[in-house]
Amino acid sequence: MPKLLFVCLGNICRSPAADGVATALSRKLGLNWQIESAGTGAWHAGAPPDPRMVAAAAQRGLDLSGLRARQAVARDFLDVDHIFAMDRQNLADLRQIQPPGAPARLQLFLSEGDVPDPYYGGDQGFEQVLDLIESRMPQLFDSIQRG
Repeated sequence: MPKLLFVCLGNICRSPAADGVATALSRKLGLNWQIESAGTGAWHAGAPPDPRMVAAAAQRGLDLSGLRARQAVARDFLDVDHIFAMDRQNLADLRQIQPPGAPARLQLFLSEGDVPDPYYGGDQGFEQVLDLIESRMPQLFDSIQRG
C-alpha cells in the first residue's frame, strides 16, 4: 500500500487539493493508498483548507472539509513512500529537512514546473490548480503502480 504526501507552502490550497483528488482517484480505482498533505511552513497548522479551495473542490465533488493543515517534518521521509512538492521552492525546503538515506522518493508534482499558488489571486486560480492536479494525477498513479 503506497503512502503519498503532497506538500505546498501552507497546506491550505494546493496540497489539500492534491490530497482530495488523489483520495477520490484511489477510491475510484479500488486502491487502498494512504494519502496525506502538509506544508513546508507551520503558519496554518490545525486550520482547514482555504474556503475558496474547499468551494472549488466541492463543485467537482471533492470534500476537503475534514483536512487540517500540518507542517512537513523529517519523520515524513521515513513514514511515506512518495513526497510530491507542488513547486520548486517547496522542493528545496523539503530537501533541507530530508534525512540522509531516507527511503521516501521526493519529486516535483508537475515534472514540467510549478503548480501556481492561488492564495493571493482570484477564484479562477483555484480552478486552474484543480485542473492541473486532476490532469496530472492519473499519470502519477500509473507511474507509482508501475514502480
